[in-house]
This record gives sequence, C-alpha cells and structure tokens, in this order.
Amino acid sequence: MKKLVFVLSVLLSVAVYGSDNNKKLETGDKAVLTDVKMTCVSGESVSLREAKKENGLLVLFSCNQCPFVLRWEGRYNDIKAWADNNDVGMIVLNSNYQKRDGDDSFEAMKAKAKVMGYKFNYVVDKESQIANEFGGQTTPHAFLFDADFRLVYKGAIDDSYKSANEVKEAYLKDAIKSLGTGQKVAVAETKPVGCGIKRKID
Repeated sequence: MKKLVFVLSVLLSVAVYGSDNNKKLETGDKAVLTDVKMTCVSGESVSLREAKKENGLLVLFSCNQCPFVLRWEGRYNDIKAWADNNDVGMIVLNSNYQKRDGDDSFEAMKAKAKVMGYKFNYVVDKESQIANEFGGQTTPHAFLFDADFRLVYKGAIDDSYKSANEVKEAYLKDAIKSLGTGQKVAVAETKPVGCGIKRKID
C-alpha cells in the first residue's frame, strides 16, 4: 500500500522540465548570479558567494513536499557534514515559484527546516532565477562548484532515493571528497531524479 501511495504521489508531483528555458550550465562552466542575495529561513540574506568555502560550493535545488525529496532529505545534514569536512559550502534553494502560496511558501520552508533540523542555509530562489540560469531540473538536483566557481558535478545525490542503506554509488559525496583532496571528479554528471521544479517561466 505504501508503495502504491508513493507511486501515485510521484505521478501527481512530477513535472516535465520547461522546454522554453534552454539555459543550462555544463561541467566546466562558471556559476552565474553568485552575488544575488536570497532570503534564508533564518531571516538573513545570503548569496552563493557568501556560502562558498575554500574548496567550493554545493548548490542543491530542493523543496518541501516532493516525494523524492521526502526520501532524500534525511541525508541532507549528513551531506552538509561531509561538505564541511572537505571545506565545501552548502546552500539549498527552493525554486518552486508556482507553489509559493502553498506547499513551498516561506512559512512552510521555515517549518520544514525546523522539523528536519536543517544545518544549512535553506533559501528562496525568487522567481526561480537561479534555477533558470543553472538549468536546474528537479527536486533534488545537485550542482557542485570548485573554488573558482567552475561546475565539476551535476545530477543526483546518489543512486538510491529509496534508502540510504541501498546506496551503491554516492555520486555527490565522492565528488565533494575529490574537491577536498584536490583530485579530479571521476563522475561529472548523472541524471537527476525527482519532481520537476515548479519554476517561473519568462
């Protein structure tokens, strides 16, 4: 029964990535809009540049209610600790413009952060500005940048949204470790898995 409920939730939540927005960062490209200030659930304003640490920055597109996020979000704080250990910053963006009056309102974001005990900046990507410029497709969707803001990895967090215990390929953690140890990221891109971002389309 739980599996059926999850499948139905996915069918209701998944949206196709907007084809009328063709912008997309490729590995090796530099991040854009790094100085744009975004409101965090803490009430503070923070930019990507301010969130970056010495070895780079993880930008993770997420939201409050996507079934895939609900399966992965319990790993977010662990990823934050992993990033900290490798001197990589982490910031999580909610770009669901079309749901800003509902599930992804600022108040709902604050409640989510409190319940989950988020230990990172969870911010509003106003009008899906960063998602549109980066080419963020799903929630979740990870973009990892090096110290020079060059994209070194984008895609899924790992190979199992179902359970952390079933993970065989920890794509994001491996990429973060490579940044921390000065090595080349072995797997630079994987297919993102999740609900389509409910973005603002110009």
